[in-house]
Amino acid sequence: MKIKLEYKIFAPNLLAEIEKFATSTNVDEGIASTVSEILLDVKTRGDQAIVERTLLYDKANLNKFELRIPLNQINEASSSLSLKFKAAMEDAIENVTFFHQQNLPRNWQGRNSHGAIIGENFYPINRVGLYIPGGNVPLVSTVIMTATLAKVAGVNQIAVMTPPNPDGTVSPELLGALAILEVDEVYKVGGAQAIGALAYGTESIKAVDKIFGPGNAFVNEAKKQVFSTVGIDLLPGPSEVMVIADETANPAYIAAALLAQAEHGSGKEKIYLIFSAKDQFESVVKEIIHQTNSLSHQDSILHILEKGFLAILAKNLEEIVKVANFIAPEHLELQVKNEDLPYLQENINTAGALLLGHFSATALGDFVAGPSHVLPTGRSSRFSSGLRMEDFFRRASIIRYDQDALINASESALLFSEMEKLDGHGYSISVRLRQD
Repeated sequence: MKIKLEYKIFAPNLLAEIEKFATSTNVDEGIASTVSEILLDVKTRGDQAIVERTLLYDKANLNKFELRIPLNQINEASSSLSLKFKAAMEDAIENVTFFHQQNLPRNWQGRNSHGAIIGENFYPINRVGLYIPGGNVPLVSTVIMTATLAKVAGVNQIAVMTPPNPDGTVSPELLGALAILEVDEVYKVGGAQAIGALAYGTESIKAVDKIFGPGNAFVNEAKKQVFSTVGIDLLPGPSEVMVIADETANPAYIAAALLAQAEHGSGKEKIYLIFSAKDQFESVVKEIIHQTNSLSHQDSILHILEKGFLAILAKNLEEIVKVANFIAPEHLELQVKNEDLPYLQENINTAGALLLGHFSATALGDFVAGPSHVLPTGRSSRFSSGLRMEDFFRRASIIRYDQDALINASESALLFSEMEKLDGHGYSISVRLRQD
């Protein structure tokens, strides 16, 4: 394997170049019109559009009665799994359940300065759609990282969309995970047409209230375009990882962390290395070459290393923090000495997921640790967070005034009515103050 990897030395004027690199996959204007046409077709022609698009894009020749996977096939797939695969899935589900149970929103009530009762009630969203990427690389872990949350939240109806293989089948491992989670509404539909079906509904697919799950550029564009017709979670793009390494980091661990995210296969992954020991870089490159030679996705990894790898030499923790917060990576591995972890954890406040210490591989978060691996990318971690329990709920605020509380509030409220020239608002308060 021949590849030339270089690094840059941090300087403030490097930030503009970093931003261009980090967001280079965020916009793909060429697909917007294609997605718009697909969505309109699904909205207009329903199942027939889904069938035709599935044949066109996934090469699977299905009729509308074959779109939904029968429950017996889901159960058969589960029965075909080895005991060790089932145990691994159950291990992940246990940890994901535990983590997200800690974040269940709770109803509350209190009294404001007027003596009125105020509070919040949280209600599980009634019907959600989960998009699970499939095909040659079925993301079984994404089933667990989305459906488990919906189950913990108490969502009443869960509809799953996943693209079929050309022979019309879906990965038995993926179906097995759904069976363990007792999700039985599963459709063999992928791409933008799946998002259209979830948003608008078809003759055989009922529309949902909110859509969750990662996808390719077509799926993300479709989610953008149906937003407001239906809720969406976030728009996670190609996977990212940043490794921050000091002189205590093992070059083999660093290389493995970078390569693990590079093998996702979209061709647009972003791989960052921020390091402080100049002599370390050569050892990391040697490890990258050595490890890549033994990996099955070597070609796609090489492509990412050539197009999507950025290494930066920083001279101190302050520079490291500045770069990390600016990039706002999806996954951030802190392969540094223990005494520096608290400072970095406190001051790096834009990463999607922090993985602390030399043994916290990002892959643990991808598969079994507990937090959902559906995370923001493309610098969007600056203003958004990964999938969490509250995303599966809607909130209603509660206000209850009695007569005494109304009297206490009336002076201020009537003044607002006067300031905003909304006399109808004012009257709706003053009429209640009359003593009949």
